[in-house]
Amino acid sequence: MAKTKSSKVEMADLFAAYPLHMRGNLVALRNLILQVAKEIPEVGEIEEALRWQQPSFLTSHSGSGSTIRIDAVRGSTESYAIYFNCNTTLVDDFKQLYPKAFKFEGTRTLIFNVADKLPMNELRHCISLALTYHLRKENNKSRRT
Repeated sequence: MAKTKSSKVEMADLFAAYPLHMRGNLVALRNLILQVAKEIPEVGEIEEALRWQQPSFLTSHSGSGSTIRIDAVRGSTESYAIYFNCNTTLVDDFKQLYPKAFKFEGTRTLIFNVADKLPMNELRHCISLALTYHLRKENNKSRRT
C-alpha cells in the first residue's frame, strides 16, 4: 500500500533510521516546511504522514497546497531531496524562478547534497508556493470570471 497515515512514533522511527550524516539535513528540511506553513495563515495545520514510505506534508485541513515529500535519494549516501507533485507546474515554476539555485530532476524533484548549504531564501519561497498551490489556482480562476 503506497499511501498510509502515520503516527508520530512511526515518523520518529523513520527519521531515526536515516544515516546520521543525512538525518540532520532531513530534519532541518522538515522544520523549514513546518515553519513556512506557520507563517502563512491560509495554510493552517499541516498533516505529517507517510506517503510512499517518505515523510510527507499535506495541507489536508485547508486544502491550500500540494503535498511535499522529503527523503534520502535512493542509491546515494550523500543526496537527499524534496519532492513535489509531478502533476503540478511547481518544479517548472521553480526552474524559471531559480535556474541556478537548485539541482532539478524531472518535474518533481529538487536534489541536495549533504555537504552543501541550502539556498534558504529560494527554498522558503518554493515551499510557500507548494503550500499555497491550490489556493493560488483558485484565486486565478476567480479573477478570470
